Amino acid sequence: MSRRLVLAFLLALAMALPVHAALTSDELLQDPVLEARARAIGKELRCLVCQNQSIDDSDADLARDLRHLVRERLLAGDSDAEIREFMVERYGEFVLLKPPVTMGTLLLWGGPFVVLAIGGALIVLSLRRRRAASTTALTPDEESRLAELLDEGTGRP
Repeated sequence: MSRRLVLAFLLALAMALPVHAALTSDELLQDPVLEARARAIGKELRCLVCQNQSIDDSDADLARDLRHLVRERLLAGDSDAEIREFMVERYGEFVLLKPPVTMGTLLLWGGPFVVLAIGGALIVLSLRRRRAASTTALTPDEESRLAELLDEGTGRP
């Protein structure tokens, strides 16, 4: 029984660890500096198939193609920023695992909080108006009319 428990634990642990793509020998660059740059860029780019992994971690065919493309651009002399710009032009900002902060991303992330704050403010204002309306005194005409209605309801003359 304990052997099965240990095996189940090891299996769960193995599934929880990040999986790194097995780079084939034809993918690796001869220059270790360029290869380190390629790996760093690959960790910043999203696999468009997996969507929650970088191209460096993914085994998908498209991720492999993107890794080749990154390495080709490095060999062509492009800077890291130029490679990221090329990828964004080709695939959109979705390819970046950490997109830049722009007005659009601020609205996307901050919009719900703004709407929530406005809704909360409207609720508070509504409750204050109700309290203020319920505590206003009746005018003399309203008091006399109320007294007449109450007298009619009780049958008093």
